Amino acid sequence: MQKKLHIKKGDTVVVISGESKGQKGRVLTVNRDKDRAIVEGVNTVSKHTKPNAKSPQGGILKKEAPIHISNLMIVDPASGKPTRIGRRLNDKNKLVRYSKKSGEEIK
Repeated sequence: MQKKLHIKKGDTVVVISGESKGQKGRVLTVNRDKDRAIVEGVNTVSKHTKPNAKSPQGGILKKEAPIHISNLMIVDPASGKPTRIGRRLNDKNKLVRYSKKSGEEIK
């Protein structure tokens, strides 16, 4: 069984520690086995590539590297600040995520 994480693909997150601290971005992928996520525009690394069919010129490409999910916090939809996540049943008896800061449901 896959473990539950507080972050899903498509969430807007902020980096709370590390080299990219303070940067915001959208989660592109989540790797549950390694507890890592790739966030758009965050933790960019330079990758040296030889010329190939995909990049005929070769050279140095900028690419997002995975970042551990413990270094990420979801941005509260109401205030735009980092918040912790809770889970509760909504009116349709479905388990939903909500912001601990504002109490607002996270889509």
